[in-house]
Amino acid sequence: MKIHEYQSKNILREFGVSVPRGAVAYNADEVYEIAQRLGAVVAVKAQIHAGGRGKGGGVQIAGSAEEAERIARRMLGMKLVTHQTGPQGKEVQRILVEEGLNISKEYYLGIVIDRSSQQAVYMASAEGGVDIEEVAAVTPERIIKEFINPVTGFAGYQARKLAFGIGIPDASVGKAVRLMTGLYRAFEEKDASLAEINPLVLTAEGEVVALDAKMNFDDNALYRHREILELRDFSEEDPLEIRASRFGLNYIKLDGTVGCMVNGAGLAMATMDIIKYAGGNPANFLDVGGGASRDQVRNAFQILLSDPNVKAVLVNIFGGIMRCDIVAAGVVEAVKAVGANVPVVVRLEGTNVENGRDILRQSGLNFTVAEGMKEAAEKAVQLAARE
Repeated sequence: MKIHEYQSKNILREFGVSVPRGAVAYNADEVYEIAQRLGAVVAVKAQIHAGGRGKGGGVQIAGSAEEAERIARRMLGMKLVTHQTGPQGKEVQRILVEEGLNISKEYYLGIVIDRSSQQAVYMASAEGGVDIEEVAAVTPERIIKEFINPVTGFAGYQARKLAFGIGIPDASVGKAVRLMTGLYRAFEEKDASLAEINPLVLTAEGEVVALDAKMNFDDNALYRHREILELRDFSEEDPLEIRASRFGLNYIKLDGTVGCMVNGAGLAMATMDIIKYAGGNPANFLDVGGGASRDQVRNAFQILLSDPNVKAVLVNIFGGIMRCDIVAAGVVEAVKAVGANVPVVVRLEGTNVENGRDILRQSGLNFTVAEGMKEAAEKAVQLAARE
C-alpha cells in the first residue's frame, strides 16, 4: 500500500525525523492561507502516488501567498505526467504547501527489504535529488549500504558510518544519526516495505531535514495498522485493483493484452514469463489463491474481462488444494454471466483434471483447452494478436 508524501512526513515526524513545516490543501484558497502562515517563500507540491513530480511541473516555488494561490489554481485538477505515471498521468487532487529552506546539499536515504540476505538494507548516497535508479545503474559505487540484523536492529555505529560515508559535515552528524535512527524505527514499527527520503537536505544553518518522503507498506501487515489503512487514497489506485482487493484476490494491472488467471503466485509469475517467451505481453498478475471458491473464480474472471486491453484470456490452474472441476465450473459460470467476447484458453492439471476438462467441453462455450503451459501460452498469444 502506498501513501502520499505529506502522510509519510506526518508518520516520520512521530519518530523524531525533521521535516519542513507545512500542511495539505484541497483548494487554492487553502493554499493561500497556508502560504501566508508559513512565510515569504513556499514550495507548492502536487500529491500523487508517483515520483518525478518536479520534472512534470508538480513541484514549484512561490515567492508569495498570492503566487502560491495562482500556482495551485493551475495545478489542481491537472493531469500530472511523470515517468512513473505513464502517458495517462494522474489527476492532482491535493497539494502540500511547505516552508522554503536554505538548502546547502542534497543526499539520498532509503530502506528496503533485501530478499537475498533476508534483511532490511539501509542505503545512502551523496547523490540526492535525482533518480536513485540511475545512480545505481551508472555509478553504483556511490551508494553505501548497511544491512540490518533483525535481532539487534539498526546500530548507532551504522548510522554514523552512513553519515560520514556520504559526507555529512562533522557538526551535523549527530542530527543525521538521529534522523536515520528515526527513519528506521518508522520503517520497522509500521511494517513498511519502503522508507525513502530523496532528497535529504543539509541547510545552510546545519540542519538535516527530510525534504521529501515516501513510504510503502506490507499489505499483509495492515490488519495491525488501522491507522495506516485509514490513509489509503482509493482515487490513486486502479479501479480493477480496488475491486479485486474486496474479493480477496491478488491482482495487479499491467499493460499487455493476454489476461491471466492463475492459482499460486509462483505459477502466476511463471505464466507471465512464458507469455513473454511466446511473444506476447501479460495484461495482469492475478493469483486467485490455492483454495479459491467458485465465487472467487467467477469474480476473478469478471475483473479480467473488465479490462478493455484484454484480447485473450489464459486460465492456468494446477489443481492441488483447488480442484480442477471447481475451477472449470467457475469459469463457465463467469463466461455465461459476463458474456466473454474474447478467446479463452484453459490449461488445467492436477486433481479432477479430466472432470474439469469435460465441464469445459460440455459447456457449449468456445474454450480452447491446452495440455501444457507452453501450448497454452502460444495459443493465447496467437488469439490475442487476431483480435
